[in-house]
Amino acid sequence: MQEPTQAAERASGSSFYTGMRILPREQREAMFEIYAFCRAVDDIADDPGPREERLAALETWRGDIAALYAGAAPARLAGLARAVRDFEFGREDFLAIIDGMEMDVRADIRAPDQATLDVYCDRVACAVGRLSVRVFGMPREAGLALAHHLGRALQLTNILRDLDEDASLGRLYLPREALRDAGIISTDPRTVLAHPLLEQPCNVLVALAIGEFEAANAIMAHQPRRTVRAPRIMGQAYRLILGRLIARGFEPPRAPVRLPRAKILLIVLRNLL
Repeated sequence: MQEPTQAAERASGSSFYTGMRILPREQREAMFEIYAFCRAVDDIADDPGPREERLAALETWRGDIAALYAGAAPARLAGLARAVRDFEFGREDFLAIIDGMEMDVRADIRAPDQATLDVYCDRVACAVGRLSVRVFGMPREAGLALAHHLGRALQLTNILRDLDEDASLGRLYLPREALRDAGIISTDPRTVLAHPLLEQPCNVLVALAIGEFEAANAIMAHQPRRTVRAPRIMGQAYRLILGRLIARGFEPPRAPVRLPRAKILLIVLRNLL
């Protein structure tokens, strides 16, 4: 039996490890490498250490990506370099992901305007999708469209799911316009999350996420099932999370919403049959 790579071991903690495992070996290992990269730079963004040190760590990653594309990848990125070669990943997408993490490091994001939130979602989620659809083997136009819509759907769901966790880090991703429309002027995360009108701006993001899920599903409906099996699993799992968030509501106290691994396995099996 082949020993798991370091990237695979890191991905094993992901909710979607089971979903990634169904891919053919070359695709599976490439997805593990993408995940490991994203996890590494995300850990830098969420580290409580000094901002200057975290910015320097992200800059080191930019240098590593530059070296990788110049044919001189550090030894620890040998697996990622192989995936880049095999699937022709765009360098700009790795840099976009790093740029998205830098947005969190330079200053705590608090009630960004909708345009800033759109940029953030593109960098931290859609760029990951643009790498992933290369692995899935989708046609360029359909792949880019799916990366955009499904990436936004997943990220908006993450924002709604992680309201309290993000607030503990001093962050609030609900868009400023939605807060103001609800009569919420403060941008302090804890003040906003305790506001009696919080449900209204959250429902704005719910509606946006539902629209993105529907757009993603429409794209996948016109692709061979084997090509979109993995993104279907991710989309169905996250849509279920969104449904549970809607049923729970957003008024405090908010019980955490997580998807049991058994439920993910059921979704995987349904897509395999």
